[in-house]
Amino acid sequence: MATFVGFLAIIMWAMLALFTDVSGKVPPFQLTAMTFAIGASLGLISWLWRPGASRNLRQPAKVWLLGVAGLFGYHFLYFTALRNAPAVDASLIAYLWPLFIVVGSALMPGEKLRWFHIVGTLLGLSGTVLIITKGGGLGFDSQYSFGYAMAGLCALTWAAYSLLSRRFAHVPTDAVTGFCAATSVLSLASHLMLERTIWPEGMVQWLAVLGLGLFPVGAAFYVWDYGVKHGNIQVLGAASYAAPLLSTLVLIMAGVTEPTGRILLACLLISLGATLAAKEMLFKRRQA
Repeated sequence: MATFVGFLAIIMWAMLALFTDVSGKVPPFQLTAMTFAIGASLGLISWLWRPGASRNLRQPAKVWLLGVAGLFGYHFLYFTALRNAPAVDASLIAYLWPLFIVVGSALMPGEKLRWFHIVGTLLGLSGTVLIITKGGGLGFDSQYSFGYAMAGLCALTWAAYSLLSRRFAHVPTDAVTGFCAATSVLSLASHLMLERTIWPEGMVQWLAVLGLGLFPVGAAFYVWDYGVKHGNIQVLGAASYAAPLLSTLVLIMAGVTEPTGRILLACLLISLGATLAAKEMLFKRRQA
């Protein structure tokens, strides 16, 4: 059940590209500050009928460091990478985090890495390459080394956050409310230092920002926290490659992009990879 809850985050992240596209020309850090503020509000609102839940914010410094470094650090490094390297190259490097999660899980207590976890993740990565590069090649250039390094750190940051969160499985998911609030404040500071303020124009763009904050940059982090702490982290890591595929399918349904044979092949690769990675879990369920 916890693995399924974690997978809900992947489904919500599929809406990220569409909502971001519709949100207009709001700068990245400003958009991050706005949406994480909405995400934090989800937790705050839930406390209205859960008196005492706010006490879960009282966590050791290392828990806060992990949570804020994971949420804010990932986004800061990602946007820095996009500013200093071609978007296709940076995005592909940044999306190595599911592979890092699956491989890194071998170091976690009680986890056992099997061949089908690795093969399934590599199949998912292959499908993601097709989607991000649009069937074209990659042109890594040494002049963008800094951007590539930031993208690599971005991938490592999210993988480390996801893996280390499992070591703090006793920390209630309510703590994510505090991490979201801190990320919003730090993103606002980054925006004020690095960007020019541009507000959404019209109701549609404001609704897109609200949608971002409620789902891919809001509820998704709460269910991901629960999933990686209590679910099958190898399966979640491999299944995460479904996010760019689902995102592309959402864009197709919205009429933003066109369906192609490349997308169909990516769909097959990612689906096969996720199924293979989940082989053991699915087999056990059938036996049950």
